[in-house]
Amino acid sequence: MNTLLSDRIQRLAESATIKMSRMARELRDQGHDVISLSLGEPDFDTPEHIKEAAKKALDGGYTKYTPVPGLPELRKAIINKFKRDNDLDFGMDQIVVSNGAKQSLANIALSLLNEGDEVIVLAPFWVTYSEIVKLAGAKPIILKSGIEQDYKVSAQQLEEAINEKTRLVMFSSPCNPTGSVYTHDELKAIADVVAAHEDIYIVSDEIYEYINFTGKHVSIGTFPNVKDKTITVNGFSKGFAMTGWRLGYIGAPKWVAAACIKMQGQFTSGANAFSQMAGAYALEADMKPTDDMRAVFLSRRDMMIEGLSQIPGMKVNKPMGAFYIFPDISEFFGTTDGNVTINNADDFCEYVLKEGLVAVVTGSAFGADNCFRISYAASDDELKESIKRISEVCSKLKK
Repeated sequence: MNTLLSDRIQRLAESATIKMSRMARELRDQGHDVISLSLGEPDFDTPEHIKEAAKKALDGGYTKYTPVPGLPELRKAIINKFKRDNDLDFGMDQIVVSNGAKQSLANIALSLLNEGDEVIVLAPFWVTYSEIVKLAGAKPIILKSGIEQDYKVSAQQLEEAINEKTRLVMFSSPCNPTGSVYTHDELKAIADVVAAHEDIYIVSDEIYEYINFTGKHVSIGTFPNVKDKTITVNGFSKGFAMTGWRLGYIGAPKWVAAACIKMQGQFTSGANAFSQMAGAYALEADMKPTDDMRAVFLSRRDMMIEGLSQIPGMKVNKPMGAFYIFPDISEFFGTTDGNVTINNADDFCEYVLKEGLVAVVTGSAFGADNCFRISYAASDDELKESIKRISEVCSKLKK
């Protein structure tokens, strides 16, 4: 029956994070004690005051269709948030609310890209970026950076990759999968490169903004020379532990926002009403639950760095945001336990899952063939046990 499937769907890869999560569930169903560190999902419940806002909205009749770009209450709250937290100025006609930031990214790609266009993706990158670009008929151009660069692409690399086919530059900061955070000066250098090219726009995914250990998040759209060339993507999943609420948004030039509204209007229309009212409340309410969550993640990060750094052959840097560790495991390539040989990161992750019962995600899915991603959005006990298990399986691998 595969012959009846479209070329489009057959070209589309399955999300590596979702695939690994599925494999972990299958092993659990077989009775194995699997620790899953594969998904980027906070292990915290949505704060009570946000849930109460949703209940109030339901009782208040927010159960109907919503405007495609979002309820006015939420768009106003997003405008205030952008100004308060990011020093970004947007009008109502520049905000589009979607069913998660993933849909926001799809809207952008499908609205701006044509066959033959190219999108420069700063790697390591979130697995969905390249697939959304391909879905839109364009070609992802992957710019790689390793642990020696703290997993951050330089402005010089970007300049050298730009050509007449380049339409977008896409990246996240804080970054999924690395946790790296681009500094003010690094972002300014990237902005200066893009500003020199009239028809190139920036897609800045800032969904991990509130899980930032540097003290101050910097939005690339604040630089005057790219203010009108930047599409800022954000959402509620990470900073407010609202993954299941499916609520994301963009702040964009008016013509881009209008195109995304048109696109979304034919796919899903507006996001659900009571989630939007809860989101509006979340942006304007007490941020202490988010601050507390960030503090826990920071503690976990330090614990994971300390534990993983003690495993011989594993290189670990110090990510400044999100809730991921992205070790370089290239020294394990060519090793064997006598039965299994580790040739690449895919082999390593499969080995860790089968032998150690810890689910992690191969770096090849993120444009980093020498690495793997660990999400530390799990309990301290699970994280400590995962370090123990990974250390044990690694000790079996010899040259």
